[in-house]
Amino acid sequence: MVKIVETSVRDGHQSLFATRMNTEEVVSLARIYDKVGYHAIEVWGGATFDSCLRFLNEDPWERLRLVREACPNTKLQMLFRGQNILGYRHYSDDVVEMFCRKAIENGIDIIRVFDALNDIRNLKMAVESTKKYGGQCQIALSYTTSPVHTIEYYVNLAKEVEKLGTDSLCIKDMAGVLVPEDAEKLVKALKKEISIPLELHSHCTAGVCEMTYMAAIKAGIDIVDTSLSPLSNGTAQPSTQALAVALKGTRHDPKLNFEAIHQAEPLMTKIVNKYVANGLLNPKSLQINPNILTYQVPGGMLSNMIKQLTDQGAMDRYEEVLREIPRVRKDLGYPPLVTPMSQMVGTQAVLNILAGERYKMCAKEVKDYLHGRYGQAPAPINEEVRHKIIGDDEVISCRPADLLKPEFEGLKEKYRDIARCDEDVLSLALFEQVAADFLKKKYGESERAEESSETDEFEMFI
Repeated sequence: MVKIVETSVRDGHQSLFATRMNTEEVVSLARIYDKVGYHAIEVWGGATFDSCLRFLNEDPWERLRLVREACPNTKLQMLFRGQNILGYRHYSDDVVEMFCRKAIENGIDIIRVFDALNDIRNLKMAVESTKKYGGQCQIALSYTTSPVHTIEYYVNLAKEVEKLGTDSLCIKDMAGVLVPEDAEKLVKALKKEISIPLELHSHCTAGVCEMTYMAAIKAGIDIVDTSLSPLSNGTAQPSTQALAVALKGTRHDPKLNFEAIHQAEPLMTKIVNKYVANGLLNPKSLQINPNILTYQVPGGMLSNMIKQLTDQGAMDRYEEVLREIPRVRKDLGYPPLVTPMSQMVGTQAVLNILAGERYKMCAKEVKDYLHGRYGQAPAPINEEVRHKIIGDDEVISCRPADLLKPEFEGLKEKYRDIARCDEDVLSLALFEQVAADFLKKKYGESERAEESSETDEFEMFI
């Protein structure tokens, strides 16, 4: 039997309409999902935390607690960027540990941890902390193709991962570039060398994902990620219903409760229609783009690049930028194109083309990467490019977080007037100014409600 992880209330709406589903919508779906028979439901992490604070005026911790209450019988899963947690830089070990602890205390069962560079050193603290506080830890290997990203490369990484004591391993194909034949070879090779459960996460962006899933299932994959229709396909995951129907009656049948699924479908349709109507869900996000197999560019990275070019009035140079991306990626040591590396490579490709000279301009994050502050590149970096950008500056070779001082207690003291719990301090650690603005507003509203009536206060938290 293949197990299913439902992704619609995390990666589904992150992939299709910028993670704008609100807490009420997520909770209403989770209440029904609890009856379906999923292995787990991915409900948190990725960009959900940032979007709650920055765009939705919601507390992500409150969302997690409400989902846990609505969904008592199914494991809840989150996506965690290793030493980056849910932000875009490396955080100190004490912040990583506290975040894992509080995520588990507030309702998370499984923490999926990945590092953009597959640098195992950047995963260790998250793995140790997850296990320390009673959670299940899954390490995800960022999948990509390049001269160094061979089956042997992934098998060797998987062996290291298993030694860390992780509970399962995920192949994280964020760009949807894993094709069926390669999936079959990779899954078979991994199953020969490791004993922990193996999961596949991919996207339909290139139009081959459903075929890849079937090849992986026949090769022995244990778990796959899907998204309930109509929040599936395009830049999201394959349809939960379609895969379940295709496997029904076979030895791979996930045995989902279709009665519960049919209860969720009209609610999901209503939610999706809302975001189509307000323009957040662009129909283009539901289209496939096989060219991604050539350029290895995830859908979200493409959208960001198009916006940058549009803002500069330079969409006529789109194809030039697409051709520049593989060159930049090679110069930077073939990093997988996943957050934050996808943003770095894409932005640098745009800068190279618009400036008329390669690496004449360079983003701060790329400079930090070339200084070694994100970890070890998968392949050697072009030293001529490195010298042009950072000169003879020292390049660190240690685990980047070893150079970071503890941050949590300092932030707790700094924000003692607005941080009322450890969860608030963690929000501030990740998105300091955004979280500070949110918390001032949140507790200001709470104080006014307390001065009003008990009914008003109760209604605030429904």
